[in-house]
Amino acid sequence: MRAVLQRCRHASVTVAGESIGRIERGLLILLGVHRDDGPAQADWLAEKCVGLRLFDDADGKMNLAVQDVGGGILVVSQFTLYGDCAKGRRPSFIAAARPEQAEPLYERFINNLRALGIPVATGKFGADMQVELLNDGPVTLVVDSV
Repeated sequence: MRAVLQRCRHASVTVAGESIGRIERGLLILLGVHRDDGPAQADWLAEKCVGLRLFDDADGKMNLAVQDVGGGILVVSQFTLYGDCAKGRRPSFIAAARPEQAEPLYERFINNLRALGIPVATGKFGADMQVELLNDGPVTLVVDSV
């Protein structure tokens, strides 16, 4: 699994003109599922994302996790994170998991975040979504599961 984490002041996702997910301070996570991923990757990545210290403490050092600042997480599925642009002009998405494999792992990731006590909002798997955020920092990291 691959997660692009963006520290934000607020983030939202809209589908067909309707706002379906919104957070204030926290993390926007764009989540891609690889064809070789399974439950272990979803479990590990959720814990990793929650534990990362990406928020400033009183001294201005990134020393606090999303829980420490009372933040939320907006999770948006994004298979294009596994796009391969090495050949030609059209990306290949052969490394991305098919929807029937990816959706349960996406849901597992979200459920793991909630089990860790994080308020979570989501996009809609497989939908055409519009995502807005006010990136804070900017702070953006890419985390691949092991």
